Amino acid sequence: MSEQVSTQDKAVREEAALLPPVDVIEDAGGITLYADLPGVSKEALQIHVEGETLTLEGPLTLSAPAGMEATHVEVDVPRYRRVFTLSKELDSAEMSASFQHGVLTLRIPKAAHAQPRKIAIEVV
Repeated sequence: MSEQVSTQDKAVREEAALLPPVDVIEDAGGITLYADLPGVSKEALQIHVEGETLTLEGPLTLSAPAGMEATHVEVDVPRYRRVFTLSKELDSAEMSASFQHGVLTLRIPKAAHAQPRKIAIEVV
């Protein structure tokens, strides 16, 4: 029975995820999202859009240097995961992303119908 409990504990631990800190900045053209994901490699980072749901996730791979062992661990969760609901005003098909120094920068422009526009006034 103890083996079954440890298997359940392992499954729960693998489903657990850290919420990465995220800043979202909106301007007239759309939003820019900055997510701090230290310990995630660019190759392992996953960005999914399904319907109106945006999901960011990636495995956390922080290891101690060779010959050293951690005596205290505060981050014992194997991955980051964050889920957002996107506004219908955003055009997820035109999304762009870059990842540098553990920071994901995600740009999501507003859809054409949501862009600010100027209306010309005709003289009659």
